[in-house]
Amino acid sequence: MNKNFYEKVEANPIIAAVNSMEKLDLAIQSPCEIIFLLTGNIFNLKSIIDKVKDKGMDIYVHIDLMEGFSKDTVALKYIHENMKPDGIITTKSSLVKKAKNMNICAIQRLFILDSLSLETGIHSVKSTRPDAIEIMPGIMPKIIKKIHDKTKLPVIAGGLINDKEDVIQSLKAGAMGISTSRKEIWDM
Repeated sequence: MNKNFYEKVEANPIIAAVNSMEKLDLAIQSPCEIIFLLTGNIFNLKSIIDKVKDKGMDIYVHIDLMEGFSKDTVALKYIHENMKPDGIITTKSSLVKKAKNMNICAIQRLFILDSLSLETGIHSVKSTRPDAIEIMPGIMPKIIKKIHDKTKLPVIAGGLINDKEDVIQSLKAGAMGISTSRKEIWDM
């Protein structure tokens, strides 16, 4: 993963998760240094990435959520070579492997719903070795610690992070960063 990512998260662990175009300008004006893009399409993705990068921020595109792109190697290569995000986010192990083979920074998003999804997720990331893991929901300190301890990979907590206490507890549990779409937290 880009060394710059780790340095930026260490300096400011709050990551702006942009889930609507209305929030993009707010995220760019926030103190966050990294944006996780959760919205966009084949027509506007390049201009969004350029706008974020022009402000000196890093942008990671959740490729599963981009409209108009297939979820395959060709789309991954096209986005990487022509739009130049800093990396991708995906729930798909196959895309993580393909991204890693193409030297693209990959963050694997895991939804932890029960014990089975926890064990399956741990097994998956041990196999794919993403650059970081985003755990959803991010308000599970014991699970954050367990995943970090078992995988030795950087963990980002996301989802249901509502206040400063959630941020503090997730960071104490071992998360290196917090991704959230709540503007109030971006400005903490």
